[in-house]
Amino acid sequence: RFEDKELFIKLDDDALVDIDYVIGLIKKYQGYHKPVYISDHERTQPRNFPDSLNGVMYGNGKFYMFNRKLVQCLDTDIKYRGSPNEDSVFGGMVSNGCGEYNVEYVKEDDRWIWHKEYTNKNKHIDLSFIKNH
Repeated sequence: RFEDKELFIKLDDDALVDIDYVIGLIKKYQGYHKPVYISDHERTQPRNFPDSLNGVMYGNGKFYMFNRKLVQCLDTDIKYRGSPNEDSVFGGMVSNGCGEYNVEYVKEDDRWIWHKEYTNKNKHIDLSFIKNH
């Protein structure tokens, strides 16, 4: 499925991203020679994940973009315990399948991504449906 697509985006339902920023990323990373994982990355904490998700790099869920090379090396049979969020599981799939040192981890530019709230001039939008979300 989506065999003709090279780049993919995962975006939270309470986030907005500037289209020109996305187009710039597409231009820069289209045809890139290694797996690319664009997000606001952090490491899982060992006390939270004592197994295959221990210490893996994962992207903050509000936005990530990745290429087909990353999809092709994902460990889709990853085994883990507990109920981690989907972002840390995806990070584990990347780390276990692709190898952390084989992936180009790119820091997202948060100036172009709005999560939960958007403010511009005299407009303020709360993007969260549930107040405590």
